[in-house]
Amino acid sequence: MPARRHPTARQVRLGTELRRLREAAGLKATEAAGLLGVTSVQISQIESGIAGVSEQRVRRLAANYACADSELIDALVAMATDRTRGWWEDYRGVLPAAYQDLAELDHHARFRRDVAVIHVPGLFQTEEYAHALFSYMNPEFPPPEVELRVAHRMRRKVVIEDPDPMPYETVIHEAALRISVAGRSAMRAQLRRILEMSEAEHVTVRVVPFALDDFAGAGSTMVYLGGAVPRLDTVVRDAPHGTAFVDSESQLEHFRKLFGRVRAESLPPERSRDLIHQLSQDL
Repeated sequence: MPARRHPTARQVRLGTELRRLREAAGLKATEAAGLLGVTSVQISQIESGIAGVSEQRVRRLAANYACADSELIDALVAMATDRTRGWWEDYRGVLPAAYQDLAELDHHARFRRDVAVIHVPGLFQTEEYAHALFSYMNPEFPPPEVELRVAHRMRRKVVIEDPDPMPYETVIHEAALRISVAGRSAMRAQLRRILEMSEAEHVTVRVVPFALDDFAGAGSTMVYLGGAVPRLDTVVRDAPHGTAFVDSESQLEHFRKLFGRVRAESLPPERSRDLIHQLSQDL
């Protein structure tokens, strides 16, 4: 298969998992190459996501690495053979790659869990709210780029608005609901949008209220995406250098526990809806 110039986060993850299996088996790249009948350079390219890999080779590698986890192997095969070209491809080369990577991960996720402390979660944002956020960036984006980013964010909502949506759970701090990002009328519409979505069977909304005495989780903002098997889960976080995709098992376990802690400190869904409704009435 020809080398890729810009592998996606999902393609890189496939290679990362194959490398982890090789390392767990105690094999060097040269040894894995000999077992597969290829060069060590080809193994390196596969493990970096630069080169694709066939179903047959994924299964041969897994067998050579003595991996007996059939669900994981099937999930890796699905990643290797997926040829989906979703709506996000319209933005490739136009917006930063992280935008397409997150949309692709959303598309394949079994579920999504968010913690939002400062801003309303992206999947809930109204067009006016998102426009205000992207217009406030420093350095400022030119108007056409603002519109592109807003349009991309609006299209990402398909994963919870589709006829077959993924389960979505979010914990929002009251601060994000009170900060008037786009003016009073826009915030009123934004809160009503959250209330509307909270009524959907596949959506769970919880709020961490200001009244909570000992909440120190201001840095717990995250997007947690469920993979085909737990090992393939991904956490997405904003970092100083851009978007960070977290996927090591120790880090995933940390964020699973962190989400559980924040969820336990939040109001139950009914009381959360009551609080959001009251905030919308106060505007």
